[in-house]
Amino acid sequence: MPNPEKVSAVAELTEHFTSSSAAVITEYRGLTVKQVTDLRRALGRDTTYAVVKNTLTKRAAAEAGVAIDDSLLSGPTAIAFVSGDPVEAAKGLRDFARTNPLLVIKGGVLDGKSLSADEVNKIADLESRDVLLAKLAGALKALPTRAAGLFQAPLSQMARLAKALEEKKAAEAPTTEAAVAEAPAEASETPAEPAE
Repeated sequence: MPNPEKVSAVAELTEHFTSSSAAVITEYRGLTVKQVTDLRRALGRDTTYAVVKNTLTKRAAAEAGVAIDDSLLSGPTAIAFVSGDPVEAAKGLRDFARTNPLLVIKGGVLDGKSLSADEVNKIADLESRDVLLAKLAGALKALPTRAAGLFQAPLSQMARLAKALEEKKAAEAPTTEAAVAEAPAEASETPAEPAE
């Protein structure tokens, strides 16, 4: 008969896997309790950092339908279950690992897909969801203004072209009138040919 504590631990881990958008698997060997507590604070409210048993984690991942490479579940393992923005959690783990080299990021799972340690670090290099949404909102806000400018450009160019043509005709008109006025005068000045 299975141990009730292990059954409840597997159920809890399964719940974490199914309710999280991402999970980052780490090795915490050598970290003090204070450092692990500091890491939990640094990750924020949307991330749960739990020290886990590898065999129970394998069972829970299988029950949740999450494929985790067995090589990630060796040695002392802790998992950051992310229910919020995966970018912020990855940044928190990466930054903490820089100041505490005993924390090793092994890999993870994002939306059911396996990630290597390098891919987790690439996610950490991305901008957070809030920053990306703000940039998108700014771009969308600028589009109507830019579109209005594009629609007005041909009209203003047409108006400038019409004005330039009008000014050119006005400048040429006195010259043309003077040439017409001079033409009859020149014709009257030419002597008539003597008749023979």
